[in-house]
Amino acid sequence: MLRTSRFFPEEDDDESVRSGYEDGNVKANEYLYRRVEVEDVVEAHLLALERASAIGFGKYVISATTPFRQEHLAELRRDAPSLVARLFPPMRGIYERRGWRMFPSIDRVYVNAKARDELGWRPRWDFGRVLACLAEGQDPRSELARAVGAKGYHRQG
Repeated sequence: MLRTSRFFPEEDDDESVRSGYEDGNVKANEYLYRRVEVEDVVEAHLLALERASAIGFGKYVISATTPFRQEHLAELRRDAPSLVARLFPPMRGIYERRGWRMFPSIDRVYVNAKARDELGWRPRWDFGRVLACLAEGQDPRSELARAVGAKGYHRQG
């Protein structure tokens, strides 16, 4: 069973998040703890199919690899921007140039270690890669994500 993090391109379903942050800012922030690139999701599914008979039943979190460790959790709740800036020094300048902000607090972190260990999955997209793309003026989405685009699943009727 693969439990995928957010990978859809639609806006956040929380009105306070939508009104408080630019959509790209939200998605970049989420790569720290609860977003995954669709290209990495596809790769995880292919690996799970390949390994299914050897593994049997297993549950796996399919999310970008978080940079956070157990000892970071209290600070994430208290002051996520300071912690992220220490872990990723270029983040402040990249975000400032875009007028973006880190969420003040992060209340959960999805950990993909079991999927990496048991499936041999190696997600290629994470917060560091997103920052590198932004620093180079590139779209931080994979080619597949750009090709798939938005499907409108979260539109209010």
